[in-house]
Amino acid sequence: MIAVLVAHALAALIAPLLVRILGRNAFLVLAVVPFGGFLWTLAHFSDPHRISIPWAPELGMDIELWFDGLTAIMSCIILGVGALVLIYCARYFPPNAIRLGSFAAYLVAFAGAMFGIVTSDNMLVLFIFWEATTVLSFLLIGYKAEKQVSRRAATKALLVTTFGGLAMLVGIIIFGQMTGSYLMSDLLASPPQGALADVALVLILVGALSKSAIVPLHFWLPAAMAAPTPVSAYLHAAAMVKAGVFLVARLSPAFADASPWRLVIITLGALSMVLAGWRALREFDLKLILAFGTVSQLGFLMVLVGIGTRHAALAGIGLVIAHALFKGTLFLVVGIIDRATGTRDVRKLRGLGRRAPVLAAISIAAAASMAGLPPFLGFYGKETAFTALSESDGPFQGWQIATLIAIVLGSVFTVAYTLRFVSGAFAGKGKPEPSQAVSEMTPPGKLFLTSPAILSIGGLAAGFLTVPLVDWMLPYVDLFPVGLEGEHPHLGGSKLALALSAFAIIAGIFVFFAHRTVSKLRFSTPPLGNADRVYDATLRIADLLSQRVTSVTQRGSLQFTQAIILATLIALPSLALLLWPEWPSLPSGPPGSVLQLAVGGIMVAAALGVTVLRNRLAAVLLIGITGYGTAVIFALHGAPDLALTQVVVETLTLVIFILLLRKLPAEPHPYRPMGHRAIRAALGFGSGVMVVIVGLFAVSARSAQPVSAFLPDLAYSEGSGANVVNVVLVDIRAWDTLGEISVLLVAATGVASLIFRHRRYGSAPRVADAPVQSQQPLEVSVTAAVERRQEVVAPDQQPDDDSPETASPEMAAMPTRRHLEYTEIVWLRGSELRNPRNRSFILEVTTRLLFPAMMVLSLYFLFAGHNAPGGGFAGGLVAGLALVLRYLAGGRYELGESVRVDAGKILGFGLALAAGTAMASILFGAPALSSATMYFDVPLFGEVKLVTALFFDIGVYFLVIGLVVDVLRSLGARLDSRIEVARQ
Repeated sequence: MIAVLVAHALAALIAPLLVRILGRNAFLVLAVVPFGGFLWTLAHFSDPHRISIPWAPELGMDIELWFDGLTAIMSCIILGVGALVLIYCARYFPPNAIRLGSFAAYLVAFAGAMFGIVTSDNMLVLFIFWEATTVLSFLLIGYKAEKQVSRRAATKALLVTTFGGLAMLVGIIIFGQMTGSYLMSDLLASPPQGALADVALVLILVGALSKSAIVPLHFWLPAAMAAPTPVSAYLHAAAMVKAGVFLVARLSPAFADASPWRLVIITLGALSMVLAGWRALREFDLKLILAFGTVSQLGFLMVLVGIGTRHAALAGIGLVIAHALFKGTLFLVVGIIDRATGTRDVRKLRGLGRRAPVLAAISIAAAASMAGLPPFLGFYGKETAFTALSESDGPFQGWQIATLIAIVLGSVFTVAYTLRFVSGAFAGKGKPEPSQAVSEMTPPGKLFLTSPAILSIGGLAAGFLTVPLVDWMLPYVDLFPVGLEGEHPHLGGSKLALALSAFAIIAGIFVFFAHRTVSKLRFSTPPLGNADRVYDATLRIADLLSQRVTSVTQRGSLQFTQAIILATLIALPSLALLLWPEWPSLPSGPPGSVLQLAVGGIMVAAALGVTVLRNRLAAVLLIGITGYGTAVIFALHGAPDLALTQVVVETLTLVIFILLLRKLPAEPHPYRPMGHRAIRAALGFGSGVMVVIVGLFAVSARSAQPVSAFLPDLAYSEGSGANVVNVVLVDIRAWDTLGEISVLLVAATGVASLIFRHRRYGSAPRVADAPVQSQQPLEVSVTAAVERRQEVVAPDQQPDDDSPETASPEMAAMPTRRHLEYTEIVWLRGSELRNPRNRSFILEVTTRLLFPAMMVLSLYFLFAGHNAPGGGFAGGLVAGLALVLRYLAGGRYELGESVRVDAGKILGFGLALAAGTAMASILFGAPALSSATMYFDVPLFGEVKLVTALFFDIGVYFLVIGLVVDVLRSLGARLDSRIEVARQ
């Protein structure tokens, strides 16, 4: 199972490259992956087994895969139909189709995600694959992103299925907390009971029903027909919509007798079958006829797998297979018709059956299975369904009779819209000549017909192989209690079921031929309601509500927004403390050392000083004192690593503030009233007091020994490092660190987006990029000045070297010939292009001397951080400060000379290296981001210890440097260029 998942992931990664090399024929190569998985499934069909990969056992997040009878059936459908759809894509798309590589990657990844859903035993892992299919379906449906209808359809599918997925996640968490396990097998073995369990069950059903487009969450599926036909054939006939059916089938053996189960599933499923079948008779687009037919069939499947009996389960799984075969065939046929004729409108198609008899035969065979005609598999599945609903151990219950009537009525509509589809697509409609679209059609090629032909023949062959099919289904069916069907149920029906099937076929034919009368019964309100209007109204209400909330809480005033945040910080904890049943005793003891009190007093004085200062730069510097004071307190408490990080972070923050203050006046407007001083003082005082109280409560409420007491030993034994802070960051909680550096990358991108707006520029400008007139070195300028002086000043006016006082001040300032022997030393190349008024000789010399030492120091922090104060974060910040120093001394051109690589590439390399370390651990059979320790004998150095967490730390190092460079490039160099343009 792992090999199948990994193969799909790798195929999705290389799909764009394959498409670039092979064009649309790359789909034939990619089809090998799901077809190989299909063969693996067949080989292990009768071999149930499990795979467990440790991941985060404390959180219940181990990867548990489960292969049983139901998984095998669903895997065959997902992988087999997936391979045929990929083959179909090789001729569906034109050779010059745009974004074909990304489409291929999404489709292969979707097949892998669906396989992950049906094989996951851990419900949290199942949810991850579940949401992956949601995102991938959004990308596939919105393939034609240039069209508004495609974007709207993709967004609609994303919102509806995401809503259902989030509801399902809540239900999963409730069940996990109730049972103490997130494994599906444990949940089914001992299902919880009670009101809370019923709530969790309904929430999970919301996710399943939304995924399978059951009323009232059905409307996204017909809209999704805006997607390319292969997407419709795979996602909406054989894969995505089957996820909800699969989940209900998986839970049914344990929860079929739960109080909300049949009420929700059978009611909504029966409504979906009847109403969507009626709606399919009103459509003229072939894909929409099939789309509403799919909603109807999904309702039928939900009813069958949700009843909870052996016969119904057998009928449900049989019809799941039949539906994938006949509906996949018909969708692929519609794609061929659309490509050949340029239309899907039944009013523009006439005589296609005579022009394309093979295509018509394929369609008629699949349509016969959909209508439930013998000897196709659809007939046997429907017969079994009627039998399951008509049998009873005692008196028939009301829900059973109502469900049977609804299913029979839905079957009548199924026959009617099946005939509508076949006649609308292939009939001559009373005229000998074909329509214009048909007469100008391009005949489909053999490869184009291969996939629908195989699926159609499969539906016919399966009708003759019902006995082995039942044997394949028995491992799942045996999970249900034995009923009237006995120990060995079979696909087929009783005499009553046969009579009901005959009635459905005859009545369906009658409804179809009376379509003119039926068309007159079209009411002003559609039978399913106008779901699009409800959807649009819901979005409008959400937008209006968000605008109202935003207008109240965010008025465009930074002060007001900060006041809202601080007021929330005060109000919510205060309310919680007031309602707290028992207050812990607050800690007592000395307030701290004299030095700590002195540092705290300085910090308080600086904070108070900020409130009265009007000069922005002075206020920022005082704020910096509070940060440096915090670093001193860290050091006093024996945390040099935290103190070091605090110092470099505070310094870098001060630099960023100063860069931004260049665009602001030194002081606020003198006539601008500060206003609301009392409110601001109350918010500041209240938030400070609240933070202190919450901290005291957190310390006092501790009832067990803090985990920090175990960290030194764990750091050395598990992480092979003596620096607890660094080992925690790169080993013990490396996942958290990976998320944090990802946020840093997003923050850097956000800053750059705000500054550059239109496009993200590359690296900072270099000296060679400056205008030609600005590139003249200083020594050349000196030579040119001397030459100009010699041309103006007469020889007898040349000053005597021994008597400089004889010369005028202007002449004395000019260099003489002797000065030409002196070449001025250029400390920083970029400073040559700066305005002389902004240059500082002392700063340039200091920077030239300090920069190498700071870079060496940053590397020392990087490599020594595992056992001494430092690490990748601190080292990267020190290197960033070195670059900040060069920028401040030499300007934006000096920044370009210092770092000649685009900041985005540095950020990407750092994140890729850190994430690659996680993947490397998995490839070697270890948990993600786990460390390995190696020892080497190096001449002159002796034994050297290498911990693989160093590579993760190197990634952090480069990402921090990239962040600093990106900030300097945007808030520094880019603003510099704008200031220069404004001054010209």
